[in-house]
Amino acid sequence: MKTDQLNTELKAVVQQVTNNTTSWIGHRIGETKDRIGGQTFTCPTAGELDCIEVFSNHVTRNGPVDLTIHSFNTATKVWGPALKTSQIELHKTDTGNWVAFPLKGLQLQKGAAYGFRLKSEGGLIGVGEAASIVDHVPYSGGQEWAATSDNQQGNYFTYLSLAFKVEMRA
Repeated sequence: MKTDQLNTELKAVVQQVTNNTTSWIGHRIGETKDRIGGQTFTCPTAGELDCIEVFSNHVTRNGPVDLTIHSFNTATKVWGPALKTSQIELHKTDTGNWVAFPLKGLQLQKGAAYGFRLKSEGGLIGVGEAASIVDHVPYSGGQEWAATSDNQQGNYFTYLSLAFKVEMRA
């Protein structure tokens, strides 16, 4: 019997939906560098990726936003080459909504680590973020990553996590 992937249910296999602060992506007026952000995660199941959603807290300037997904080495904190890229145009009306970056067709492996990066050269968006509170880390399956265009190595944070959903057909 052949299973038709189109008939499998779409579901969020990894998600962190708490949103109590904001991480900024893009170019702030008066700064010379762009802010880049991302999130790492471990995939709990094998399947076909449909999209990654992030929560848009603020869109202060309309513009394109790029999301790239990469394999990620958790021991060395090394990003692999981009596996797939998605670009959407965000508008001020997207403030306060989940926005989806389509990534159909990419197969993710159970137990493998991945990460996604968000970048906007023309816009400025605030992505929902969860900051840990006493004795509670918002998402223990990965780390938030923040960098700038002049320091692309960036920093990793276990006490912060973007508000995100990885939606797959699994």
